[in-house]
Amino acid sequence: MLWKRWIAGLALALGFALAQGNVAFVRFAHLVPDAPAVDILAGGNKVFEAQGFKDVTFYAEVPAGSITLSVQTSEQNPAKVAEVTIRTQAGKYYTVMALGTASALQARVVEDRLAPAEGVAKVRIVHASPDAPAVDVALKGGPVLFRNLAFRQVSGYGSVPVGVYNLEVRPTGTTNVALPLEGVAFEGGKVYSVFAVGLLARESLEVVVVEDTFGSP
Repeated sequence: MLWKRWIAGLALALGFALAQGNVAFVRFAHLVPDAPAVDILAGGNKVFEAQGFKDVTFYAEVPAGSITLSVQTSEQNPAKVAEVTIRTQAGKYYTVMALGTASALQARVVEDRLAPAEGVAKVRIVHASPDAPAVDVALKGGPVLFRNLAFRQVSGYGSVPVGVYNLEVRPTGTTNVALPLEGVAFEGGKVYSVFAVGLLARESLEVVVVEDTFGSP
């Protein structure tokens, strides 16, 4: 897997921190619908390679503290797209999200809480569509589960009974369906992030459901 390649390149630089257990866990989510694939670097070394729209990496270990990530296009003559400095705490998990559009790129870092509960799923919603209004996420024809999320906002984690759900994304306060989500399955004892992505103007809204788990697939 591409995400594993960073380990060899950074082993010497990170060895002391890893040996001391002073590590945090970071992943990258490419949520910019009109942007090209990118590489993410730390200290000049590639952490993640060729991440395209809707890709969400697995977690990589990094030294706890301050770390600067550079984002560049994945091509023979790469162009630097952005740079973001994040501060992490040992033992905690973070998602670095690229948001917006290629001409108005934004970044947001959120802490992930990987604390599964037996018998239920933990679920949160991320509004990552730059031209969509604030939305509610509801059961099909039923009650609202997550309310009034605007672009860049991330819900708290909600506990959801195990099962397969038909959901609806609706403009806040209405029963109009902007995006139907049929057959979304949640397993017990797992934690999920549901990213609402795409562009309303292009009628390309969709969701990406990711299990928030450390390790390889």
